[in-house]
Amino acid sequence: MTVPLTRSLYRTTAHAAGGRTGSVRTDDGRLDVRLAPPRKKVPGTTNPEQLFAAGFAACFTSALAEVAAEFGADASAARVACEVQLGTTDTPAGYGLAVTLTVGLPGWRAADLQPLLHRADAVCPYSQAVRGNVPLTLLAVDVDGAATDDLV
Repeated sequence: MTVPLTRSLYRTTAHAAGGRTGSVRTDDGRLDVRLAPPRKKVPGTTNPEQLFAAGFAACFTSALAEVAAEFGADASAARVACEVQLGTTDTPAGYGLAVTLTVGLPGWRAADLQPLLHRADAVCPYSQAVRGNVPLTLLAVDVDGAATDDLV
């Protein structure tokens, strides 16, 4: 089921040329990158899956902070790793994505963090966009004593 916007809070436009071997840029020029297919290691390039992972990770981190604040908790130290897989499917389209969000918050046990992840998933715009179409795994991890920059 699609849910229409009742009010637009932000609008942006990205322009792509050349597909996976081209480039993408935003109207304001703040993002202007060359693209290469995921399996090709071309210096100075990225790919659509990396861009999607970056956006999803940032959006989910903000959703988690919002939800945590509702419970009087501070999630500003949360670390979110978003793994995006591109693969084949048994559908007419032939290709699809799968996403895993791995989240750690210093001072929080994974078991206590998991309910906040589910609540953040309910409000995150990226989560809503993929719901029912892209498999999404939410994984809370203990990070005390471990590097939070490398969750996966």
